[in-house]
Amino acid sequence: MYIIGEEEIEAIASAIRSEALFRYGQGDACATFEKDYAAYLNAPHFRLTCSGSFALHAALVGLGVGPGDEVIVPAHTYMATATSVLSVGAIPVVVDVDESITMDPNALDDAVGTRTRAVIPVHIWGAACNMDAIMAVAAKHGLLVLEDTCQGIGGGYEGRMLGTIGHAGAYSFNYYKNISSGEGGGVVTGDAEIDKRVACAIDPCHYYWTGRTGDFVPFASNGGRASELLGAVLNVQLGRLPAMMTAMRAEKKRILQATRHLDNLGLRATPMNSPDHECGTHVMYTMPTADAAERFVEIVPAVIAGKTGRHTYTEWDQVLMGEGAGHPAMNPYAMPANEACRREVTRDMLPRSLEILARTVMIPTDPRHDDAHVERTVQSIEAAARYALGAMGRDEASAAVAAFGDGEKIDPRKYDSDVGAYGLDS
Repeated sequence: MYIIGEEEIEAIASAIRSEALFRYGQGDACATFEKDYAAYLNAPHFRLTCSGSFALHAALVGLGVGPGDEVIVPAHTYMATATSVLSVGAIPVVVDVDESITMDPNALDDAVGTRTRAVIPVHIWGAACNMDAIMAVAAKHGLLVLEDTCQGIGGGYEGRMLGTIGHAGAYSFNYYKNISSGEGGGVVTGDAEIDKRVACAIDPCHYYWTGRTGDFVPFASNGGRASELLGAVLNVQLGRLPAMMTAMRAEKKRILQATRHLDNLGLRATPMNSPDHECGTHVMYTMPTADAAERFVEIVPAVIAGKTGRHTYTEWDQVLMGEGAGHPAMNPYAMPANEACRREVTRDMLPRSLEILARTVMIPTDPRHDDAHVERTVQSIEAAARYALGAMGRDEASAAVAAFGDGEKIDPRKYDSDVGAYGLDS
């Protein structure tokens, strides 16, 4: 979350004063957001739910994915991408990312097997996947595509909104996302039949409130209905989103332009898919070595992509241990239907991804940054790069950064940087 204030407070207060806190037949905040967000996405169907994790689960249910199916996921994404696959009884298969730190389309193509049913490309840290290539591979193999857009709200790919390119897209409105209601999520799709199944997965009882139409047969689900308070906050947040995206993209472009000359030293901008449309929430550089990346983050407020905890497959405990459910009979790893699926994931299976992630550094942007802050960031990046790449001593670089004024502090919780804190080796 970047900006929140009195407008959100008033929206919540208004909902409470109305005493209409149930979304069906009472309040209209959730329905308003669903309509307005669908219009923002230029998509026909959008459903609000309680979290991004549940949105991924509901989308997979909507797509009909289940036991006997493999779903390909990238090596770098929050672990909910993989555990959502387990939640529907299917098996996640992990593949490499490329230097964009998003799914490598060639790795996807190579990984498709006889049991592969779907793929989840993830627009991680606001960076768009190579959706043209991924959709081409999916079409070649007849795969369903679920875009994990939980970290890509407001972003696009070649003029289309992230989440609307595949068969379905999932979003998160968690505290650390571009717009937020503290928690929340949603599913978009262009297919009316998928939408009906998503709606039932989110709330199997909603037909009792809205009426059953056609010959759709509802099924049992745990349910993840959104509240009117959540909807009230999101309606205000959505109004802020376009200007925020414009500001962060402009900041990112300005920093990259101002640091382009450092390419000669080895500070290379990370390749981006559709750079004019992705979120712009992070400036990324691909360092020549992991050691250089370590030195870089000593000087400037930045994080190393490979040190963001549950965002890398080596820290997905449940997947590594094969613990896919709370009851052993419900564990996808033990289901007879999944015997032919590729169920083993080991920490050392994707060294190329780990090497890329260890060399990639990320500096966050913010729509509230003024010109002075951006200039200070540019100067700090230059000092950090010169130290990291051997052209300046550490003391000199630290002194140079200090001369630019107080640097921004990074909230480590956003990046889950306590890597290993809950890992198998602890």
